[in-house]
Amino acid sequence: MNDIRRTILWVIFGFSMVLLWDQWQVYNGHKATFFPGPAKTAATVAPAAPASSVPISAPVAGVVTPPGQVPGASAQAAGPRVASAPRERLVVTSDVLKLTFDTEGGSVVQSEFLKHEDMTDRTRKFVLLDEGKDRIYVAQSGLIAGVSGGSFPNHKTIMQVVPGDRDLKSDRNELIIRFESPEVGGVKLVKTFTLQRGGYAVAVKHEVFNTGSTVVSPQLYLQLVRDGNKPSGESSFYSTFTGPAIYTEAKKYQKVEFTDIEKSKVDIEKTAENGYVAMVQHYFASAWLLGDGIKRDLFMRKVDTNLYAVGMITPINDIAPGASKTLDAKFFAGPQEEKVLESLAPGLELVKDYGWLTILAKPLYWLLDKIQSFIGNWGWSIMALVLLLKAAFYWLNAKAYASMAKMKAINPKVTEMRERLKENPQQMQQEMMRIYREEKVNPMGGCFPIMIQIPVFIALYWVLLASVEMRNAPWVMWIHDLSSPDPFYILPIIMTLTTVLQTALNPAPPDPMQAKMMWFMPLAFSVMFFFFPAGLVLYWITNNVLSIAQQWVINTRMGVPPQFNLPKF
Repeated sequence: MNDIRRTILWVIFGFSMVLLWDQWQVYNGHKATFFPGPAKTAATVAPAAPASSVPISAPVAGVVTPPGQVPGASAQAAGPRVASAPRERLVVTSDVLKLTFDTEGGSVVQSEFLKHEDMTDRTRKFVLLDEGKDRIYVAQSGLIAGVSGGSFPNHKTIMQVVPGDRDLKSDRNELIIRFESPEVGGVKLVKTFTLQRGGYAVAVKHEVFNTGSTVVSPQLYLQLVRDGNKPSGESSFYSTFTGPAIYTEAKKYQKVEFTDIEKSKVDIEKTAENGYVAMVQHYFASAWLLGDGIKRDLFMRKVDTNLYAVGMITPINDIAPGASKTLDAKFFAGPQEEKVLESLAPGLELVKDYGWLTILAKPLYWLLDKIQSFIGNWGWSIMALVLLLKAAFYWLNAKAYASMAKMKAINPKVTEMRERLKENPQQMQQEMMRIYREEKVNPMGGCFPIMIQIPVFIALYWVLLASVEMRNAPWVMWIHDLSSPDPFYILPIIMTLTTVLQTALNPAPPDPMQAKMMWFMPLAFSVMFFFFPAGLVLYWITNNVLSIAQQWVINTRMGVPPQFNLPKF
């Protein structure tokens, strides 16, 4: 009866750990790992027009009322749509980016990354921002009036494109696109987008001209609007964060789930003079960046059914009649390459989210990147990094495996004693403690050294999961992409075999039921790894093989022949 109770407690403990890990993921801004919620349905929107420089006769759905107006106000209330020029889509191309603009507001309505394939259809390039029947994700900016009231050019105003190049020439390092609004409320807005060769950050200059006869004090808003749907191609077996985020010096990096916006549970820094706003998903992000020292109000809100906005509003001081003022910003849409993000703005690298283990993950990524720059292959670099970590923890592991070897050496004596005293559980426990004291064995001695290492290896797990460098990165032979599952399941099968071998080398618990339960969790997690990225599986295989080798050597040195303790089902 005592063994049954103990077994039940172990089962409850195991499932409790799974549930605690799941809730820890949610607490840190990630979606649940093992019990994700149902995906939301897409908002119903009108199909977007073809991404080409042709007139558009109908408005495109998915735009929202500028901030600063009455919540829930209609698009018409945001200001008149001045049709001084035909509405059109404009496609511009650099060496790494293809951006589609809408002359309604000069908004970015599609961003295609020419160096990254779409994982669901490798014949296409990856698209982050998009506006169509099943997807809304756009970047907008414009002007609103402050307390003085009135209407100024905003993201609903039809603008005119200044003629110029649409593709980055081979002898040029930048491409300039310029939009000019008509006069609205005595104000004219000119937006100039500058694309740089090799860069995913676009400089955006907002020039505000007072064409009226009175002083005006407009405010500039910058916002990202997207639906709350999970990105296509995301795995169901592990979860990564998708949603808005802001960064300020005061409260650092703050990310918010779409569901929290839905429930009005947004607790973010409202005002700042530094930082950025962003939309984040696995491997990629978009962000509006303003220079330090510029006062801004930050906001996150729901703007429509399954449609959310994150942005900032900054005042433009009084502009006298006939005068103008300029405000420079940057719009980033690209992969989460850590070095690039660090160079653009303080804290922007945090969109590559390692969660609560960032303090360990960042140095691990730095070391992995250094190894890769020397080896030139991410797969071999992963294996080399695990080897270095195992070497660093060699003595801790040695203590753990030595304790396991002692446990294995006294197992026959404990088994005999349990059989002899099985009718007297209390005496059995006392006798077991006596054996442990006499043999100088700590039954928990094999656990504590390993537990110390767990945070490091979880941090490495997040490094490999979050690093966009793994996308389309080959290793050897059939592994052409370390961010995708092994197409032939060879690595997961090897990992399962190494897990079985490692479990079999551990000393079997004296209780037969406990011995069987010891196999449950490793085998359950092995099944999950059939759907994990190949890079993660490769890291786990390397760790298992090195652990088995070290355990085998230590057992042999201590005179405890390695033997396999297979469960008897």
